[in-house]
Amino acid sequence: MQQDTRTPEPAGQQLRQWRERRRLSQLQLALEVEMSTRHLSFVETGRAQPSRDLIIRLADYLDIPLRARNQILLAAGLAPEFEETGLSAPEMADALAAVEHLLKAHEPFPALAVDRHWNMVAANGALALLTEQIAPHLLVPPINVLRLALHPEGLAPQIVNYEQWRGYILHRLDRDIEMTSDAGLAALRDELAGYQGSANDNAAEGRAPIALPLVIDTVAGRLSFMTTVTVFGTPRDITLSELALETFFPADAHTMAVLRSLGGGG
Repeated sequence: MQQDTRTPEPAGQQLRQWRERRRLSQLQLALEVEMSTRHLSFVETGRAQPSRDLIIRLADYLDIPLRARNQILLAAGLAPEFEETGLSAPEMADALAAVEHLLKAHEPFPALAVDRHWNMVAANGALALLTEQIAPHLLVPPINVLRLALHPEGLAPQIVNYEQWRGYILHRLDRDIEMTSDAGLAALRDELAGYQGSANDNAAEGRAPIALPLVIDTVAGRLSFMTTVTVFGTPRDITLSELALETFFPADAHTMAVLRSLGGGG
């Protein structure tokens, strides 16, 4: 990936952009963090230099990702607050062990862990059921699970309600981009939006389900899943804050029975 060589924007300008992404006025934000609107205006325009404490207070209220908080602090001439530990570092061993434990405990149902760009970090054995018919080149690391889902040589031909699922994934990316302002996610969204649609558009008629299922034809037959996403609740490390677990649950009794049978009963 090409390194970004652009000059970082001033801290005040970055804070203003985050405030606008959260659709807050200067008055609203100033009241919430107990500062004057005039001071906030001076910070955003560069007429006043924000302190570390003020940046942290604003970032907490605006729910700015840890990676972006470090960028703001550096732009203000301050030391970064959060470490970014590599997944292979010894310090990550306990967290990754917890991830592996959760993935294994979810069997016989599929589950996987992803990084901030939806690249697969780990997966349990049950995920193989969903990847058996995928083109091998899409399974070469780093494996992007959203590309895997929508690529014409990936899961797309198997997904029965493809157009619904495609819309859900693109909306999910839009939300992630809004929350993080991540250029890598924006590029991924553009790529996925350019994929041609699947011939499958067989969403069930009648009353809409309470949650959108993933209905997919597998080597074990047609299965239906609901998904949940789990994140670490109190991360102090950038890498850990950007890890997420996506778990698949049977959306009907048939899928439950098939997966339990394949998993040995359990």
